[in-house]
Amino acid sequence: QVQLVESGGGLVQAGGSLRLSCAASGGTFRPYTIGWFRQAPGKERESIAAISWSGGNTFYADCVTGRASISRDNAKNVVYLQMNSLKPEDTAIYYCAARSGRLPATGIHEYDFWGQGTQVTVSS
Repeated sequence: QVQLVESGGGLVQAGGSLRLSCAASGGTFRPYTIGWFRQAPGKERESIAAISWSGGNTFYADCVTGRASISRDNAKNVVYLQMNSLKPEDTAIYYCAARSGRLPATGIHEYDFWGQGTQVTVSS
């Protein structure tokens, strides 16, 4: 079983950037596909990006395409989500999650382990 811890959230002005990190403890990232999700107040949790265990396959939701980049360092057991050109509508709690499948997936129920989330607030 792997435990996930997100970091890197905070308050940023519109147009700014953040790099979110998802670190694993109690295990290794290597067998897992990692996804990033976010949940804004009053809205459902949505998938925004995912990366396969090898790093060779990635997924981006339309809402972040061109503004986000997901990467992983399996040696350090860390997955990163670089977010640029942030907008107020990006304000949400951001979660990372792990699944044992080899390819990225977008369904919440396809992921087995979840972090506690990190708050991202974008001011206008």
